Amino acid sequence: MKEKTSVTLSPEVLAGIDRLAGEHVSRSAFIEDVLRKYLKNEERARRNAREIELLNRAADELGAEILDTLDYQAPWD
Repeated sequence: MKEKTSVTLSPEVLAGIDRLAGEHVSRSAFIEDVLRKYLKNEERARRNAREIELLNRAADELGAEILDTLDYQAPWD
């Protein structure tokens, strides 16, 4: 089920929508498609940022553990 809403856009934005949507796609359908893609990309970017943060944290912990282990090894000389 869809809900009706009102959005105020500049004439330039409307002209761009009309140009890109063409004759066979309504403004509403075009805007909904663009927003769906935007929301999907934003969610992916946020998920990737969380995963990168977790990987960096794990790498920092592993690096500290490696340095600690190296302190216990005999010198190569």
